[in-house]
Amino acid sequence: MDRIVSFVDEALGNSSYLVDCGDGRALVVDPVRDVGQYESVARQRGLTIAFALETHLHADFVSGAHVLSAGGVQVVAPAGAALEFPYRALGDGDHIEAGDLVIRAIATPGHTPEHLSYLILRGGIPSALLSGGALLPGTVARTDLIAPERTESLARELHRAVRTRIAPLPDGVAVYPTHGGGSFCAAGASPERTTTIGRERTANPVFTADEDTFVKDLIAGLGTYPPYFLRLREVNRRGPAIDRPPSLPRVSVGDTERLVRGGAHLVDVRPVLDWADAHIPGSLAIALRPAFASWLGWLVEPGRPLLFVLGDEQDRGDLIRACRSIGYDDLAGELDGGIDAWRDAGRPVARITTTDDPIVDGPVLDVRQDREFAAGHLPGALHIELGSLPAGSAAMPGALPDALTVMCGHGERAATAASLLERAGHGDVRVLLAGAGDWRRATGRALETGE
Repeated sequence: MDRIVSFVDEALGNSSYLVDCGDGRALVVDPVRDVGQYESVARQRGLTIAFALETHLHADFVSGAHVLSAGGVQVVAPAGAALEFPYRALGDGDHIEAGDLVIRAIATPGHTPEHLSYLILRGGIPSALLSGGALLPGTVARTDLIAPERTESLARELHRAVRTRIAPLPDGVAVYPTHGGGSFCAAGASPERTTTIGRERTANPVFTADEDTFVKDLIAGLGTYPPYFLRLREVNRRGPAIDRPPSLPRVSVGDTERLVRGGAHLVDVRPVLDWADAHIPGSLAIALRPAFASWLGWLVEPGRPLLFVLGDEQDRGDLIRACRSIGYDDLAGELDGGIDAWRDAGRPVARITTTDDPIVDGPVLDVRQDREFAAGHLPGALHIELGSLPAGSAAMPGALPDALTVMCGHGERAATAASLLERAGHGDVRVLLAGAGDWRRATGRALETGE
């Protein structure tokens, strides 16, 4: 549909949308917390945001609906979401009229129990489906985020909802999902961000497989997900704090030490090579990149202040937005002067060896996700998902040799794992800046597959 603007959050693998209603008003679909991007585009197009539509209670990001509601935008959400701030509750078949558009709610439970998709009709003709997590290119969103005992029943509900409520739509209806490639909410999603009913009808297992096969295959493909998923649904139901993003204050070396002693997390977000060359002992390395928020939320428990070590050229605004996107609001600041100030103050500095030579000697620890590891890994490599290495704990799962090389795909996750191992007392750890494919090409040997 030519009146829909997509906003892709590469960090979380999600999309949100601004829809021109045709009468000077606009609606936003599944907005993220940083609502300024929608307001800016709306102003450029001479539009006023009138509605914020939520397809479901989100588990992987803090919604911006509550922020928009404070500015007079009407929030529209599933009745089953039971939001604790003013909203218009819709159920299956309910609709809203906005300009020359009619937005009809379609009950599509499965990804979550309360899930709605929204069908946009223009002149009475279906033109686009805002599918949330009910229908993605080539797949659907996962059904295991509510409770383990409900995973199968929700998968069955999703199959039935799509086959009975979405399947009758014309092939040409464009599909605009919220979740996509890179989102832990998606079950093996394609990198494509949009699709059509016709394309999915011929290629998506939710259409092509019978219910039992669909459910079995969907559940078999579900991997782990960050623990913050278990709390953000409730944050979004209540409505997150409405405040302006904070600045990142500069914190002296002495105050940094004092805050860390008091329980603050110290996170080094510099690129891997900079961190490896010199870092504060015990700091957690998570390079600032699109995946930063996911790994922060996976490895750092909430409720304690966050302190950061940054490089001079890194964008502080990007860091703040990433933290707040998953509900980490207690940002105590950054080390004033960075690692140089720490070293100049005579404080201890640690180093980690890195190598880009994929031919490695000795034990190898691969910290990629289970699915990545099973698809191909170095023969004899040990395997623990990065998310399973407990942050701040001296007890590493399983028996690990003290001297080992840690690897992932390019080195970022391996560096994070190395920082955890170092904190736990493993003194001879190095980071491989290459992946399994590089090893295969360098040696001419086959990778092992499976667990």
